[in-house]
Amino acid sequence: MDKALILEKTRYFVKDKMYKEGSGHDWFHVERVCNIARYLAQKESADMFIVEMTALLHDIDDWKFSDVYNTTVTEEFIKSVEVSEEDSNKILNIIKTMSYKGGVVNSTQNTIEGMVVQDADRLDALGAIGIARAFAYGGSKNRSMYDPSIKPMDFKSLDEVKNKDNHTINHFYEKLFKLKDLMNTDTGKEIAKKRHKYMESFIEEFYSEWNFK
Repeated sequence: MDKALILEKTRYFVKDKMYKEGSGHDWFHVERVCNIARYLAQKESADMFIVEMTALLHDIDDWKFSDVYNTTVTEEFIKSVEVSEEDSNKILNIIKTMSYKGGVVNSTQNTIEGMVVQDADRLDALGAIGIARAFAYGGSKNRSMYDPSIKPMDFKSLDEVKNKDNHTINHFYEKLFKLKDLMNTDTGKEIAKKRHKYMESFIEEFYSEWNFK
């Protein structure tokens, strides 16, 4: 099957599956990640087909929404659109090692395509969009915005990440503020600096308003 047609079918599949997802991992998140990934891929001379396919499919089997950590749905879809075995392996290997997962699992990327898509996904977790997504995710998990009695922590397992009683402000310290220094590409690092600074100013203002006297 022609690669342009594969990408078209993939966009339709992902949009149909994720359009009204309410935790900040919806179709619009995927679309933004794709846009960022294409930009980074041009800068880094990465394989655009691998980058776009990975960006489109990266959240289909996301571990945050299932107790089963696998890529079954993604693999079945890739087979259905006749992606070559070589390309399929590249896409799946990136997806399986891409997520931050509370920092408890090695997410090092070994290809430029993986580095590009991982940077794009992490950039969408930063800045104004990142702030909005953090609170959308927290709300979807019935978490409070902030509870001063619950301090940030270093996680030891994925189950702990998923099940610990937590609040959204902690997420900034447990993940978001760490992402700037985890970017792979020079372009990603530059974009991350600006978005990181914006989040710092937001948190400063949040505490100022929270502690208003």
